[in-house]
Amino acid sequence: MFTPRRLVTVILRHCSWHTCYRTHSGVASKLSVHEALTQLDGSTRSIKIQGWVRSVRAQKDVLFMHVNDGSCLESLQIVAEPNLKNNAISFGSSVEVRGHIVKSLHKKQNVELKAEDIKVIGQCYSIDFPFKLKERHAPQYVRQFPHLRCRTNTFSSLLRIRSEATTAIQDFFKSNGYVHIHTPIITSNDCEGAGELFQVEAANREAETEDDSGFFAVPAFLTVSGQLHLEVMSGGFTHVYTFGPTFRAENSQSRRHLAEFYMVEAEISFTQSLEDIMQVMENLFKKTTTALLSQCPEDIDFFNKHVSPGQKDRLEQFLKKTFIIMSYTEAIEVLKNAGETFQYKCEWGCDLQTEHEKYLVKHCGNVPVFVINYPFDLKPFYTRDNEDGPQHTAAAVDLLVPGIGELFGGSLREERFHILKSRLDRLGLTDTYQWYLDLRKFGTVPHGGFGMGFERYLQCILGIENIKDVIPFPRFPYSCLL
Repeated sequence: MFTPRRLVTVILRHCSWHTCYRTHSGVASKLSVHEALTQLDGSTRSIKIQGWVRSVRAQKDVLFMHVNDGSCLESLQIVAEPNLKNNAISFGSSVEVRGHIVKSLHKKQNVELKAEDIKVIGQCYSIDFPFKLKERHAPQYVRQFPHLRCRTNTFSSLLRIRSEATTAIQDFFKSNGYVHIHTPIITSNDCEGAGELFQVEAANREAETEDDSGFFAVPAFLTVSGQLHLEVMSGGFTHVYTFGPTFRAENSQSRRHLAEFYMVEAEISFTQSLEDIMQVMENLFKKTTTALLSQCPEDIDFFNKHVSPGQKDRLEQFLKKTFIIMSYTEAIEVLKNAGETFQYKCEWGCDLQTEHEKYLVKHCGNVPVFVINYPFDLKPFYTRDNEDGPQHTAAAVDLLVPGIGELFGGSLREERFHILKSRLDRLGLTDTYQWYLDLRKFGTVPHGGFGMGFERYLQCILGIENIKDVIPFPRFPYSCLL
């Protein structure tokens, strides 16, 4: 004979609903809008949804509302008796609705919620609300309201895609045996050597002595890359990666640059092949993008329809193709013979600019292109010397993609102690990077890695022109809202 407590336990084990006890006890089951839209099993149970009103229309005999909670692109239609109309219900207000899911007679939706009770949780003063019902607002206008733009269809879709992309990237590395490393945000290193650093100092801290050297006793900066810290870890793990914020104090208002952005970086030990690094880059791009096409079809289609028509077809086409490989020297020859006038010169030894990168991708049929073996003098101290001639090159690679230009940058790292020390001596960096030389003294291995700009990746797959529109809270010169 069961006690009441044991009876509840048995019901919980055998009922298909995770909210079983509440269902059987007559309390409304709370569902997300996404869950509610997929529920039509003939059940008479009462459900409850919570979200924000996307539209409201009161007729003589019926009240119609659409409510969305961010769980999916589609909103749930609410049908209610006119006596449930509340003057506080308006576009943007938050509500809690209780009722029953029924089959919809409307062709555009399978189900709707027949409301029995509507509670207004938070009023929205629609006259002052910057986004208006049935209006499509320009990105530059929406960008002025970072605290509200997640209420728009475009940005809520972007954030769901961004979340799924994060998961897909993590899944890729986990399934391939990589260890996730949390590299520091505060560092004493300038990995890129470009000097575009934000220095970190304690606010309102008075010097304790005249020669006080600051909070950390050495100059400290916000990181521009986690690469050097990954190289430390690659001395004990064969495959490591990090995924976190990086910072560049580049005074640029362009559509390509942010002061704070996210980087995906990986380091692979026991490899002397640039092709190995390139294969991981290509696999990461393709598998992450394939996952997004599978997991976010409605949101991807929304961007394809309203933001960048034809982008989905272009994306699917170059996912089927093997990425092209060309040397830097070949790339310069292509540019010289382009028959176009570029703003920046293109001769051997110059750094490729965005206009050059986009042309190279177009020249190759709008398929992603690996450019390898850059001039040695263009690359940072840690890049492996190819020891070739007469044109001296380094084992470095960039992956160029349609619409963006450079998306990935990678290289083999210089693991040979004497060559690395000689280069650091010439640059006057030996004392600063003595610890880096130590890595070459104590069990060094050939290794290499890459970094991918996460926001540029999202721009690439969605066809979004401005990088400020793919990150929740963009930071750029003269703008740090919130």
